[in-house]
Amino acid sequence: MSAIDNATRFFHACESLEGWQGCEQFVAPGASFTAQCEPLTEISTVAEYCEWMAAIGKGPLIGCSYELIASAYDESTRTALFSGIFIAKHSGEGGPVEPTGKQTRSDYVYAITIGEDDLVTKLVKVWNAPWAMRELGWSN
Repeated sequence: MSAIDNATRFFHACESLEGWQGCEQFVAPGASFTAQCEPLTEISTVAEYCEWMAAIGKGPLIGCSYELIASAYDESTRTALFSGIFIAKHSGEGGPVEPTGKQTRSDYVYAITIGEDDLVTKLVKVWNAPWAMRELGWSN
């Protein structure tokens, strides 16, 4: 499987809330995760992020989905970019407050570094989480 094929399969598995079990085959051991937004600053591995996505999408944001807007791959840096829209409604239990019934359509980008073995070695998520949290009624 090529680097971009592997990155694409990882992206869809993660965004489809398959958790670590559904994503592990696409990821190198110890792959790192970073994001400069709350609530993700404490997450440091791709495995942790995959589990966080699955938990939030099967809990407070049950039924959430995504739209892939664009993707690209730079062979020289072995970096795949995926631009999407996260679509969610706070209708499930959990989260910082009782279900609000409010929705978000929140833009985000994944920058995925692929190692020589064509596995994900690093994931950077660029996301304006405060925007999404305000739309969901989780903050002012």
